[in-house]
Amino acid sequence: MEVIREDITIPVGQHVHLEAELILPLDAQGIVIFSHGSGSSRHSPRNKKVANDLQRSGFATLLFDLLTQEEDRVYENRFNIELLTERLVSVTRWTGRQNEVQHLPIGYFGASTGAASALKAAARVGSFVKAVVSRGGRPDLAIPELSGVETASLLVVGGDDHQVIGLNEQAYAQLPQPKQLEIVPGAGHLFEEPGKLEEVARLAADWYRQYLQA
Repeated sequence: MEVIREDITIPVGQHVHLEAELILPLDAQGIVIFSHGSGSSRHSPRNKKVANDLQRSGFATLLFDLLTQEEDRVYENRFNIELLTERLVSVTRWTGRQNEVQHLPIGYFGASTGAASALKAAARVGSFVKAVVSRGGRPDLAIPELSGVETASLLVVGGDDHQVIGLNEQAYAQLPQPKQLEIVPGAGHLFEEPGKLEEVARLAADWYRQYLQA
């Protein structure tokens, strides 16, 4: 598979720049921006695994650090959903201005608390983002804004992650259509069991194929 790989720096404010990795397959049909969970980064092995699978399915991926190294040293910032949402919105708008990818429809992939920022950002940018996938996410943290989400939303939860299943069901009830809740049997919160993360990537790729349209 032939891809273009770039390590880039994204400006999101007068003095703030975020480190990112853009991987662009030839003839990509869309681009997926990742919003990782608290305490994680663009180097998250689980998100990188999903990203690799999506690239093989023909999607460009953008993994970036939502916080600078200095900001990440302040523990509370990792759970500041409002700050993380603002960062994701800024990166989304930046992506839409880049010549090499601005023609591609945009999707989000949010993991853990990153799912909340992905859904809140989707509510704010409207139809500019076409599809959201949440992996083991906390969409319940975005409930006040879920009714404003115009984006096709897929919530994927491990079948053994009982508490998070309940939280996702609460959020799912607040989301407008189109939406889907997928429970992966035998998977825990991190989908570390053999084959389970691959199942997440397959579900995500199917969702993006359906809804990542210009």
